[in-house]
Amino acid sequence: MAERKTRVAILFGGRSAEHDVSRASAANVLRSLDPERYEATLIGIARDGRWLLADAGNGAGTGASALTIPEDGPLLTLLPGGQGRALILDGKAGGRELPAFDLFFPVLHGPNGEDGTVQGALQLSDVAYVGSGVMGSAASMDKDVAKRLLRDAGLPIAPYLAMTPAAPVTYEHAAATLGSGELFVKPANMGSSVGVSRARNAAEFESCCKLALRFDRKILIERSVTPVREIECSVLEDARGEIRASQLGEIVPAEKHGFYSYDSKYLDADGAALMVPANVPPPLAARIRELAIETFRVLCCEGMARIDFFLSGREVFVNEANTLPGFTNISMYPKLWEASGLSQSELMNVLIGHALARHTASRALASERD
Repeated sequence: MAERKTRVAILFGGRSAEHDVSRASAANVLRSLDPERYEATLIGIARDGRWLLADAGNGAGTGASALTIPEDGPLLTLLPGGQGRALILDGKAGGRELPAFDLFFPVLHGPNGEDGTVQGALQLSDVAYVGSGVMGSAASMDKDVAKRLLRDAGLPIAPYLAMTPAAPVTYEHAAATLGSGELFVKPANMGSSVGVSRARNAAEFESCCKLALRFDRKILIERSVTPVREIECSVLEDARGEIRASQLGEIVPAEKHGFYSYDSKYLDADGAALMVPANVPPPLAARIRELAIETFRVLCCEGMARIDFFLSGREVFVNEANTLPGFTNISMYPKLWEASGLSQSELMNVLIGHALARHTASRALASERD
């Protein structure tokens, strides 16, 4: 009798400005799953928050660059404590129940997906899921919280200030405090360079703050690191809890963009060059890989994360940790593992193996006193 395939529910889309990036990432994840081992169900989260069943019959996963979400597909809800079961709300009394999933693969970027909210829902539903848990997801998503934790652990970060509308900061104060008239302003809880811009005077600073505040109620103001190279490292945890770091990659933005912006990442085919492996001296590369693993541990990450660095000469700064990094066909996380000898299909196996092992271990913990 053939062994039952592992049932994987792929969550994609989401209620964030990175919705389209998520759809592209999910298409690549689906293509990378071994169909002989896994039975995939696609669940698209619409921009308005509805969870919609989107099976392969809707054209998704057939070579398209991004999965699609049906506008009026069957609504779906997870059952809290339901061991991975879900109910299709088809307008009939009680709905109909889907078979239990073995695990969820949340391919969601940004708020309402990468920040611990979905992870909490999956945990309440008693189902295994790929990636960091609630703590690691939330701590890594909020760049202010993450930088505080990294700073307290003695890891190198670029000087920064946090700002909210209730506690505004002037350009003059930020420049004097951070020691530079060139600043980067970004939302505290966002990825894919959404809402990030550069300020070199008071007028630009005001405009940058308005842009960032469109996406978050808290923003970061960072001193520009110059000259700068953008270095990235993929970190992976397996079912045994062993953590390893990939080769390094470098992002070289085109001069017309100035920095690695959203446009240079996703809208301009010539917006940036990806150098894999990065041309970094071996001793320095080893130090960066060590810092990547240290960052992963300090921020309570699990399963996977892409750790981004600024490199100025031989000075290294941890920029951020991405607990659900991009999986598009141009994304650095899978590319770095491929360069390190791990195919995308094998990468999926490791991530799923970790998720299942963690869930088994979690359920074995005592839930009541003797």
